[in-house]
Amino acid sequence: MTVGLVLVSHSAKLAEGLAELAAQMAPDVPVLPVGGAPDGGLGTDYDAVGAAVDRADRGDGVVLLYDLGSARMTAELVVEGLNDPRRAHVVEAPFVEGAVAAAVAAQGGADLDGVVAAAATAAGEAGGVAGGVAGGPEAEFAAGAAAVTTAPTTEAGTPEAGGDERGPGLSAEVVLRNEVGLHARPAALLARSVADLDAEVVVEYAGAAVDARSVLALMGLNARGGDTVTVRAWGRQADQALRRVQELAERRFDE
Repeated sequence: MTVGLVLVSHSAKLAEGLAELAAQMAPDVPVLPVGGAPDGGLGTDYDAVGAAVDRADRGDGVVLLYDLGSARMTAELVVEGLNDPRRAHVVEAPFVEGAVAAAVAAQGGADLDGVVAAAATAAGEAGGVAGGVAGGPEAEFAAGAAAVTTAPTTEAGTPEAGGDERGPGLSAEVVLRNEVGLHARPAALLARSVADLDAEVVVEYAGAAVDARSVLALMGLNARGGDTVTVRAWGRQADQALRRVQELAERRFDE
């Protein structure tokens, strides 16, 4: 089972487009778009949102995101009307960034609280990548088709990579071979690949260091084709984390 998502928008096309984007990064997560008024115009539809919540609920709960204030009102009314309101949560978050972060968190196995937290912290992660490691429980955009150019080497953790002394770690240099570099689908694959490991994993580029579990933060690095990123890992499964990233790079992130 997994947490489901319902995207409530005043526009059917907006909701459908965002659902398509989220589904690319989280293929196993039910992401249901609900947009427009009952007559097909702009607006929201209480009955349609309620039906979407029922369809999205696989037993682990549902997170609802919205675009504008009246969409929030509709979503909250639907949740209040459920037999068990605890099975759904309306989260205040940027519509696009929140949906992406929530989808990746759900794909990685986060529970309802974890998915809510991922969505709620999405704005900070998207905007704060230049100052160090971005926090957050989810994992979200990294190396497109790439090749590892050096074997992992043991080295000391650096303050630039995380703001504290973490002791010996492993690192690998990865050259981005694809044209667009760090973009959505490869980033989601990278984030999911390290999400379940007992390791802290950081991707560094152009003086910035971000959490490898955050798709949004990885995208914010703006590393392009031909650029080189450094992947660092600390912890009991650090070697396994680097190995997984290497394997993804070697198979060109399945593109």
